[in-house]
Amino acid sequence: MGMAAPLYYSAEMVRALPDDGNRYETVHGELLVTPAPRAWHQEVLKRLMVRLSAYIETFKCGHLFQSPADISWGPDTLVQPDLFVVDIEQARSMDWSQMKDLALAVEVLSPTTARYDRYTKRRLYQEVGIPLYWIIDPDEKSVELWTPRTQFPRVERAIVKWEPEGVQKEFELHLRELFKPI
Repeated sequence: MGMAAPLYYSAEMVRALPDDGNRYETVHGELLVTPAPRAWHQEVLKRLMVRLSAYIETFKCGHLFQSPADISWGPDTLVQPDLFVVDIEQARSMDWSQMKDLALAVEVLSPTTARYDRYTKRRLYQEVGIPLYWIIDPDEKSVELWTPRTQFPRVERAIVKWEPEGVQKEFELHLRELFKPI
């Protein structure tokens, strides 16, 4: 008879799990396990990453990272946002444990991640005060925008915008470009 899996996972326990192709995260001790993403997820992510990267380089408003990552705000949290923008000084540390001030977090939904991204991780991102959280739904061709104080998302189907602190020109992305077929 095998051993029962723990009911409460710490960040250290998650870091010790085997590298088996799944993504492992924990939020308030709840283990989140997701398989490799779909090709459409990766295509949407790549398109957004290219656009955001060019904007961030131009306006010097942080540093863009993509998963896998190791973002933690406590002993029972460890998340891997699909994309995130972090303060430039924290990024220069090249140490995940120093990267706590995310200016933007982005998750691209997959059937296996929707519950985690919309509820578990969204609530965590609101708790820690991430100014803007985008949940991109490639199947619905929409983006949910969440802030720390919103109870319900603003859903965009045409254009998504982001104005980082201290930058005069906002980032703007037409969603028809993000979701166009290959």
